[in-house]
Amino acid sequence: MLSYASLVDGKNVPSDRWVYVVDSDALLEDAFTSLTLKRKLESGRLAPEDLPGGSIVGRVARADQETVLQAVEAASRATAEWNAFPLEERLDRFGALLHRRLAEKADRTIEILLREGHPLALARWQVSGALECFGPESLAFYRSQMLHESRHGERRISVRRRPDGVVCLNPPQNAPLSSALLGVTAMMAGNSLVVRAPRSAPLGVMYVLHEVVAPVLQELGAPGGTLNVVCGDPAPVLSTWLDSPLVDDVMYFGSSEAGMRFQERCVASGKKPILELAGNDAVVVWKDADLEYAAEALTESFYGSGQLCMIPNQVLAHPDVTDRLVALLAEKAREVRGGSVRDEEVLLTPVLRNEKFFACLDDALARGAELVCGGHAMQADGTRDTAGIFLEPTVVLVRGMAEAREIQAVRHETFFPLLPVVAAEPAPDTVLLDRFVDFVNSNPYGLRNSVWARDPEVVDHFVTRITKGGLLKVNDSHIGFLPGLPTHGGTGLTGGVYGEANYPILRTSHIQGVSVSDGGIRPRDAVFGAWRAMRHDGAETDAAAG
Repeated sequence: MLSYASLVDGKNVPSDRWVYVVDSDALLEDAFTSLTLKRKLESGRLAPEDLPGGSIVGRVARADQETVLQAVEAASRATAEWNAFPLEERLDRFGALLHRRLAEKADRTIEILLREGHPLALARWQVSGALECFGPESLAFYRSQMLHESRHGERRISVRRRPDGVVCLNPPQNAPLSSALLGVTAMMAGNSLVVRAPRSAPLGVMYVLHEVVAPVLQELGAPGGTLNVVCGDPAPVLSTWLDSPLVDDVMYFGSSEAGMRFQERCVASGKKPILELAGNDAVVVWKDADLEYAAEALTESFYGSGQLCMIPNQVLAHPDVTDRLVALLAEKAREVRGGSVRDEEVLLTPVLRNEKFFACLDDALARGAELVCGGHAMQADGTRDTAGIFLEPTVVLVRGMAEAREIQAVRHETFFPLLPVVAAEPAPDTVLLDRFVDFVNSNPYGLRNSVWARDPEVVDHFVTRITKGGLLKVNDSHIGFLPGLPTHGGTGLTGGVYGEANYPILRTSHIQGVSVSDGGIRPRDAVFGAWRAMRHDGAETDAAAG
């Protein structure tokens, strides 16, 4: 059984309380027994040495408030020394070493993700995305944003990004490992980092920070407090961060409703909020789209049973191709299945509480949507069963854009495998183009958007006019990672008032201008000389013209 203490100031900090992690296969086989065993262990009614083998795969120390405070203090002490490392060390070399070590630990990292319940294909997707995050093309982009140098006469001019200081990260329950690695890029700006591993899925975060990131920092000679990780209840940990004068930024993952309230608390406490909230991504399918590929991309909506933020959540279809698109989508949706996480073909994950799914589906049908496929709970083998822990990939057809957002599944992120396809009312293409753009830009959320179209003028229209969202993709996978492009961040209810594409190295730093002279410039000339030079140049120009 894997066992991890809190990591504070480069040291393991033990605890007399532990969070235990249930193996995903055991949970799938008998959820009640496995969760009962977990509760007995965490309450002290069962000793670890009396544990029956197989069902519990790891434990993580549960940090008390004192440990959380120590983590923040250690981070604060480390910031100045870590920031003094040259950019070549804390960005270029740090990133390259992380990429190498993560590649070496890729199989083990995937195994940890499997144990926490991520299907094999999606675990590989997460790890490959993290590798892109630290790949040479991404590092080159980060580097290009951190420093610009020029000369002005005798002065050396630079515009650079400086670290905010202590950054605290509260990752989500559905993808904590990959989110923790995303947060690590904030350290490349010269920040120190404190991470809260979520109690529901702490093992992956602890593993990747203890076994991948910490050894690289040690190799670089970074101070111990540069990276700290604890596991605890979110409310008291977040309050401790907000109350501490040592914390500068908080990166928060959660629902839009909770995130907007947290944003207000951050600002009131003098912290920079960096929000990763709900998505509700839109996909536009134009009349000349490759429908086969578009339908395949739309099935990404069902990956992880829809419990991912960056997946397609609503489709806007040209009326000329809606019926063909929906037929193809239904065919492909039926191929997405659940089962053991170790099966390469499995993409669905259990949904232990499905009442919101059925309430949302009922709302759509009551408002005139048509059920195309799905709509039932099922067992791992696909057998329909009201007690099943999987949900069938479900597609509903909404005819007409005008009242589409009255339907809950269109208006808000669903977070389960339910995808509404909105068929636009027939109109001239010039009218439809503007309506489609307006529909996308009026979405209160703004994580990702994607477009399927072949006509270059149509593509250019969408690319030019769509302003919402942190990422726009054309004729491509909606969720696939690409080097140099952001994986997170967005506008509106996705990123809050300050929302945009989230490169943590940029979001947790600020711009500073610098001018360095060798001392041969008279201050009075620096203030008034530009005006005199302009008047002199103007007089010479007039004389030449005369």
